Amino acid sequence: MTVAESAASRAAELLSRPVELNGLTVPNRIAMAPMTRAFSPGGVPGEDVRSYYARRAAAGVGLIVTEGTYVGHESAGQSDRIPRFHGEEQLAGWAKVAEDVHAAGGTIVPQLWHIGMVRKQGQPPYAEAPAVGPSGLRLDGTEGTGRAMTRTDLDEVIGAFAEAAAAAERIGFDGVELHGAHGYLIDQFLWAGTNRRTDAYGGDPVARATFAAEIVAAVREAVSPEFPVIFRYSQWKQEAYDARLAESPEELEAILAPLAAAGVDVFHASTRRYWLPEFEGSDLNLAGWTKKLTGKPTITVGSVGLDGDFIRAFVGEGAPVRNLDNLLDRLEREEFDLVAVGRALLQDPQWAEKILAGRHDELQPYNAEATKTLS
Repeated sequence: MTVAESAASRAAELLSRPVELNGLTVPNRIAMAPMTRAFSPGGVPGEDVRSYYARRAAAGVGLIVTEGTYVGHESAGQSDRIPRFHGEEQLAGWAKVAEDVHAAGGTIVPQLWHIGMVRKQGQPPYAEAPAVGPSGLRLDGTEGTGRAMTRTDLDEVIGAFAEAAAAAERIGFDGVELHGAHGYLIDQFLWAGTNRRTDAYGGDPVARATFAAEIVAAVREAVSPEFPVIFRYSQWKQEAYDARLAESPEELEAILAPLAAAGVDVFHASTRRYWLPEFEGSDLNLAGWTKKLTGKPTITVGSVGLDGDFIRAFVGEGAPVRNLDNLLDRLEREEFDLVAVGRALLQDPQWAEKILAGRHDELQPYNAEATKTLS
């Protein structure tokens, strides 16, 4: 057996193993990362969106996390082409998406989203709605055109997440993911850079996690005990790639422990490059540290399959940190439980099928043109 054949065989064996996430059995270790597509006019996912997700499930993606979907709060979003997870027509569209993914052999969870202070007032679907956040601050720390959230605002948003989660279970989804990453609303509470509150929702890391924990608890109460609740978080933000929620494992544990206690079943640790160690003195990445600190299953993500390095790794080329063996070694020693693939799956809907079948020579290098279609 050649080096390439051996690597392909090992990848197929490790990535094809099923995994349990609370009450859900995912057929393999490959997840589709959530990626905003904006192909849902009126917030309604149509037949093209259904086919887009179903194609990837049919080609072997074990768990699909949908693009971010706005919860039912007027300030949640700023585009009428990004799907919503509320409203009769919108939920009917999503029910068909879930049905098609299941028919193709996959599992699927919607990502529930509120963008907070990122919102620009005057944008649809609710043009007059203000941007809201913990302290009325944008990601750069300056005052925005929105406002700090009141107790009423907090309760309304918590309720919107819970209602969306209950709807997801009702219409046939397999779980939910809460978007707590990348500088959007939940992350704005978690990060000291945007959370300057002096009440119970601001201050030290535990206090800054209170809003997120209350959302998790409300979602947990709104769904069945065996219905998985996934929480996605990140250190980096859309406009601050060097931002950090936690500078040490101890600070990270202070943030994550309340979320785990509130009912998170799985953490999705978003990084830009999965192979980078998160803290000095350990090779563990962010997903690895998250699993070590919480004991919960984790999903890793960050440039898997990009720039052709994944292909070259099969024949021993490429930088060692990006070699396929590096990813598989981490998976085999249970540093994390699933591997989320993003842009590579936009380029090639059959990416998972090719990896699981050892057809590495057929993998397509990523091209940014793939973002312009629902191929």
